[in-house]
Amino acid sequence: MFGIVVAFKNFRLSGGFIQSLIESEWCGFKNFKFLFYSGDMWIVFRNTICYNLVFIVLGIVLPILVALMLNEIKGRGLAKFYQSSMFLPYFLSWVVVSYFLFAFLNPEKGYINTVLQSFGKDAVSWYSEKKYWPFIILFMSQWKGIGYNTVVYLASICGIDKTYYEAAVLDGASKFQQIKYITIPLLKPVITILFILSVGRIFSADFGLFYQLPKDSGALYDYTNVLDTYVYRALMTSGELGMSSAASLFQSTVGFILIITANKIVSKIDSDNALF
Repeated sequence: MFGIVVAFKNFRLSGGFIQSLIESEWCGFKNFKFLFYSGDMWIVFRNTICYNLVFIVLGIVLPILVALMLNEIKGRGLAKFYQSSMFLPYFLSWVVVSYFLFAFLNPEKGYINTVLQSFGKDAVSWYSEKKYWPFIILFMSQWKGIGYNTVVYLASICGIDKTYYEAAVLDGASKFQQIKYITIPLLKPVITILFILSVGRIFSADFGLFYQLPKDSGALYDYTNVLDTYVYRALMTSGELGMSSAASLFQSTVGFILIITANKIVSKIDSDNALF
């Protein structure tokens, strides 16, 4: 926590970290100004917040649907195969995934352009056409992360007492009614906790997703430039460690406030499912 001081100093290396920190000039909130006075900040904050809002919704809805479907597969071996297949992309780095995607979107010899041309369509310069990238980013983020989130919900579903379902069957409940009145309500605590934690990361973005996947193409910045990539480019250009520290402190502080606020709202609605 002592390193937070870097965000308020014009940090210059002059020896060890402690010595540099002491000798660096105090600049107050000057390092924070680049976050709010840049002409690109509207785009950066818009992209960061809007993408994360969609990620929060899809990160809850899609894994629950997949977990419910996997839970209905009776063959144990087949269920394990599907789980492993979906979980595998989670372990791949965005660098590897970006080259897989490039094999499909290569403007010259990419698989998709080859298919388009075989139907008499014009090839698309995917890394210059920014209108496609919100959908590409959303699809790739869910493809990579859905396996991990599904395992969380599937584990919760497997922990539900089977006698609830047996009683529902005796009462004539359909499969849909069992999901609606038993599974979903009993998943509510897990959904709430993951939602609150997701809200705390709304000002943070997956650097690899927004930097590696579009190959750092300047033509796509309007839809791929988020707070993390903006800070990285600013750091690489100016070398100002204080600015990057200020951005990290801003993200952490806002995230903390959002978690407390979201938890307070949940505790007012349903205190049993709040974090504290």
